[in-house]
Amino acid sequence: MKTIMKIIAASLTMLLLAAIPAKAEGHGDGVHRLVLQISDNNAQKMTTVLNVAANVTRYYEGKGEEVEIRIVAFNAGLHMLRTDTSPVLERVRSFGQSMPNVTFAACNNTIQGMTRKEGKAPPITEYAEVVPAGVIEIMTLHEDGWTVVRP
Repeated sequence: MKTIMKIIAASLTMLLLAAIPAKAEGHGDGVHRLVLQISDNNAQKMTTVLNVAANVTRYYEGKGEEVEIRIVAFNAGLHMLRTDTSPVLERVRSFGQSMPNVTFAACNNTIQGMTRKEGKAPPITEYAEVVPAGVIEIMTLHEDGWTVVRP
């Protein structure tokens, strides 16, 4: 009876392990991946997001390890990437020029909403990639094994 219970327990363990999606195990390439969300038009939060990106980059570079960071801006947080209203535009440009491991994504849903409200498209920094939807970008990256943080 004990042998049968051990076999059943081992079989269940193997089934459970097989059911864990490969995505949960990461990419297996040793690269750390972080998504930072900004959805508030708040200069301090924008600064915090950029500080986190810089600190995480420094930490992993100091260990000789790679890190990819994606900053996703949507809702009022899109102001971070607007060339006309961003309180942190110079720093965003600095990141864009000197930190290739940090990329920016601008939500097209938010851009379209701002366009309707303002009567013209908001100017977005050239360092940002326009993605169809910021939340979908975050979800997709999370499903691909990225860590998501909202500072």
